[in-house]
Amino acid sequence: MTDLFTDTHAAALDANDPLPTLRSEFHIPRHGDTEQAYFVGNSLGLQPRGARAHVEEVLDKWATEAVEGHFTGSAQWMTYHELVREPLARLVGAEPIEVVAMNSLTANLHLMMASFYRPTRERPAILIEAGAFPSDRHAVASQVGFHGFDPDTDLIELAPDGPGGMFTMAAIERAIAEHGPRLALVLWPGVQYRTGQAFDLKEIARLAHAQGAVCGFDLAHGAGNLDLALHDSNADFAVWCHYKYVNSGPGAVAGCFVHARHAHTDRPRFAGWWGHDVNSRFRMGPEFVPTPGADGWQLSNPPILGLAPLRASLDLFDRVGMPALRAKSGRLTGYLEKLIRERLSDRLEILTPADPAQRGCQLSLRVAGGRENGRALFAHLADNGVLGDWREPDVIRISPAPLYNTHADILRFARTVEGWRHG
Repeated sequence: MTDLFTDTHAAALDANDPLPTLRSEFHIPRHGDTEQAYFVGNSLGLQPRGARAHVEEVLDKWATEAVEGHFTGSAQWMTYHELVREPLARLVGAEPIEVVAMNSLTANLHLMMASFYRPTRERPAILIEAGAFPSDRHAVASQVGFHGFDPDTDLIELAPDGPGGMFTMAAIERAIAEHGPRLALVLWPGVQYRTGQAFDLKEIARLAHAQGAVCGFDLAHGAGNLDLALHDSNADFAVWCHYKYVNSGPGAVAGCFVHARHAHTDRPRFAGWWGHDVNSRFRMGPEFVPTPGADGWQLSNPPILGLAPLRASLDLFDRVGMPALRAKSGRLTGYLEKLIRERLSDRLEILTPADPAQRGCQLSLRVAGGRENGRALFAHLADNGVLGDWREPDVIRISPAPLYNTHADILRFARTVEGWRHG
């Protein structure tokens, strides 16, 4: 039988992969004389080599043209956000009118809830998952309270019903049905950040709408990871960041989706001048006339220096396409799973679903022996140039990103774990 743990096997997998790595398009951090095995794209993606040129282009234009840079050239600042519109739509499976790059994820979530969470005495409730990312929970609890309702009763947190903190679709369906008459909003993750579990967005949106609720998604761990089809999902809105799998830099400008059926909505919103209809924006009139589509939720003119790296990253996604990347992700994470199950199951328990349709890149790994062992293993990996990330109390998340990780990286992780002498 083939020994999965040999350099020869890992090298053959890389050499024969239908999608050759784009690793050379990224700056890979060093560990001494070698490159890191970097598995933290679920927290901060690596820098595309093309990002610097886009940033310097903006800096050079600023230096030489100053305010005129708003109006000159193919990358003029006045319409700069439009440069990412179509590739961003392709990334998340949306129509161009449905997406915009703006603000940060939680700011966008609040803007979306200002329009789409419209609670009444009969329907005040929001359904989220128990253990949601803290920023999401803070946002929804504050919105419930802001509208004069009580988060203790009107923020419904569905507990996981499966092993390792997983949620079954049956449990989600039961919760939506049980609370349906009170639900104003179902807000669900595309991928649960702790466990790496991915969800059927179209089905969740269908269930929410059948009960008369609005449906929105936090795709912080989904954008650039899953092959999304946001338009077809029929979600009302979605928000995500670009600094994880979309590799656009720390604190990068975030993304927002508003379904095309709301393109001309009269829903209330918080308005700003950059959301005003482009044809009359500079008449400086007092009445707000929203631009159709997601652009109409913009507040201020976009940060051009912040958008520049996103252009470089989206160029790479466009070069290969999400279906091919998603297929490669399945191969890489599948290899990681095989290595763990073959030799490392006494040390690591895989919490993430085994079904590739229910996960993205990430495997969440519980370290045997509890927190002390977990921290020791995490430090051992880092000391050997293998970087994952830590989640209390005893979980290491390893996320092979198909744009730049290789089977050789994964083998290096497994060998490093195997060489650890644990307590």
